[in-house]
Amino acid sequence: MADIPQPGAKAPDFTLPRDGGASVSLKDYAGKKLVIYFYPKANTPGCTKEAIAFNGLRAQFSAADTAILGVSGDPVTAQDKFKAKYELDFPLGSDETHAMLEAYGVWGEKSMYGKTFMGVSRVTLLVGRDGTVAQVWPKVKVDGHAEEVLEAAKALG
Repeated sequence: MADIPQPGAKAPDFTLPRDGGASVSLKDYAGKKLVIYFYPKANTPGCTKEAIAFNGLRAQFSAADTAILGVSGDPVTAQDKFKAKYELDFPLGSDETHAMLEAYGVWGEKSMYGKTFMGVSRVTLLVGRDGTVAQVWPKVKVDGHAEEVLEAAKALG
């Protein structure tokens, strides 16, 4: 598995199926700033709280010329339900093959309650207009995170 891309590195290219049956690619955001936030599982408490926080700030992200993309290993049907239930107004990518998740270093061994399993780490990247990683949040704590990412996106210019 690759490491999480660090600031200054080119963001790994990707094309994923997304909610609504379309696809989403890194090239779709050429010339824009992009927040890619990886989350473990749709409709779980932390992931729901994080999605709602980003969604609540979407107008401010848009004003900062910054798009938002959520990505997990959930199937498209789960992404569709999650997006509809919480009225999320940004795309949710589905990486059931884990190819993109591995390229971004966010798929790996996790443990909870003494049990070890493979899963998605809660990581956020801010990609600049030139396609390079501007900032990384490797161990996201949900409270206040979307606001912190927004401030970084504004500062990126």
